Amino acid sequence: MEFFDKIGKMAIGSRLRMLSEIVTEDASKIYNLYGIDFHPKWFPVYYVLAEGKANTITSIAKEIGHSHPSVSKIISEMVKAGLVLEKSETTDGRRNVVSLSAKGNEVTLKIQDQYTDLNSAIEDMLGQTTHNLWKALAEWEFLLEQKSLLKRVTEQQKLRERSNVTIVDFESMYLDAFVNLNTEWISHYFKMEESDYKALNNAEEYILNNGGYILVALYKGEPLGVCALIKYPTDDFDFELAKMAVSPKAQGKNIGGLLGAAVIDKAKSLGAKKLYLESNTILKPAINLYHKLGFVKIPERPTPYERCNIQMELVL
Repeated sequence: MEFFDKIGKMAIGSRLRMLSEIVTEDASKIYNLYGIDFHPKWFPVYYVLAEGKANTITSIAKEIGHSHPSVSKIISEMVKAGLVLEKSETTDGRRNVVSLSAKGNEVTLKIQDQYTDLNSAIEDMLGQTTHNLWKALAEWEFLLEQKSLLKRVTEQQKLRERSNVTIVDFESMYLDAFVNLNTEWISHYFKMEESDYKALNNAEEYILNNGGYILVALYKGEPLGVCALIKYPTDDFDFELAKMAVSPKAQGKNIGGLLGAAVIDKAKSLGAKKLYLESNTILKPAINLYHKLGFVKIPERPTPYERCNIQMELVL
């Protein structure tokens, strides 16, 4: 086990698979020890059928937590081995029911001593260990039902990536990034409009000198995301959250979420009470982000953008 000590917990799948292979190999030999011609993978299906009633493949799969195709394959193997009988259900010819054959019932008689000896052997092993593997497996199964390992790794990835992101106030050296990121994003999904050119070609005058703000997301020092707070021209809202753009190479690093949260915090620090934004419903990730940030859809308002088909507000 020196390899697993060296590589650590990242090899948990390989280690569990190796342990499973060791146990399965011994299981085959144990069945032979008791004179039973049996494959270890059949056991969950066999155990359900050994309770004495015929079952459908669907009900067996549900009870043992296997997929329907997996149970169907096992049933086919057990039928071929002469352990199981399969026939159409009388009330519904489309469904097959399975039950143990006479040979399968003979296994039930032989396997009782195996149950006793195997249980005693495992109890003996558990008594020699500091950590109860059986209880630990139950705990892991419970935890993975609540949240998969994939989900847990994804969350850790986001936390790690987040540490590489810094949100900073706009400086002149980030002007090109602000223009280029927005131009790239808008052109990819839509077309540049007159209001885009007005905001981007005169960003400092149109946004900053008019009471607005621009925040920049640096990923490892490189500007890969931008977002603006534009002073709203009427008293209906304090600012418009606009011109949010993230570089395609930074997708999946939660830069949009970090920028959105930072912009909202900036608005709160300025005493803002209500924010406004415009978007398009084809941008599902963006709309989901806005909902997550607390924005809600509002009735249609006049807009200078052809692409706008949804408007939202956030009460701070």
